[in-house]
Amino acid sequence: MTPSRDISRLIEIMAALRTPETGCPWDLRQDFSSIAPYTIEEAYEVADAIARGSLPDLQDELGDLLLQVVYHARMAQEQGAFEFGDVVQAVSEKMIRRHPHVFGDARGLDHEAVGRLWTEIKAQERAAKPEAAKEGALAGVPVGLPALTRALKLQNKAGDVGFDWNDPFAVLAKIREEADEIEAELKAKDSEKAGREVGDLLFAVVNLARHLQADPEDVLRQTNAKFERRFASIEHALAARGKSPKQATLAQMDTLWDEAKASEKQG
Repeated sequence: MTPSRDISRLIEIMAALRTPETGCPWDLRQDFSSIAPYTIEEAYEVADAIARGSLPDLQDELGDLLLQVVYHARMAQEQGAFEFGDVVQAVSEKMIRRHPHVFGDARGLDHEAVGRLWTEIKAQERAAKPEAAKEGALAGVPVGLPALTRALKLQNKAGDVGFDWNDPFAVLAKIREEADEIEAELKAKDSEKAGREVGDLLFAVVNLARHLQADPEDVLRQTNAKFERRFASIEHALAARGKSPKQATLAQMDTLWDEAKASEKQG
């Protein structure tokens, strides 16, 4: 079988995998719900390839993500709902509709004006849907998003209708309030309530990031990388002494952590 650069070949392959009697037993058992986690995973792997700066991996992961689109479109086609061509047509029309500054008469807009126009057009599209009358201000935020990202989008929507602080220091005060509530539950030895309060604290921290124009997913990703880097320094320093982290005390590892932190600041 000769590989093809044509999307139609990938569509044919998926059709073959999903053909009863002759297709793949595993693929034939799948449905939208069972494939959805793989779709999310592939999107994260695309982001990972970008973060690592690996274009060969990006090419590979984009193919895996494209396969997910073809997979869902095939299952929808089997149900008579839509097919891959309908997906392409819908997104093409959407892109043209949402870019009147490129394909229409709204020329000469700067970056900020384009962002406002995009938001307005999306709102108009949402209002035109039959179910729009039943929706509240927070409608349209997918429940499957990462929790930090969803919190950010919910807060943005609430802010659009005026439910928002106008000062990051007010948000900081809310963070302190939430931390105090966690402390109170810990003192009461109610770990379940303390855990719920941690959720409130995280939500407030996301709000502070939003007021600082910082993406919470991005800044947490950077902190994760920093933690990995510094912990690796601890491991290397201990290995030079013939030890592993399990063989070291917390005080010893704290000292090495501070050394790694100081080294980063110096260079």
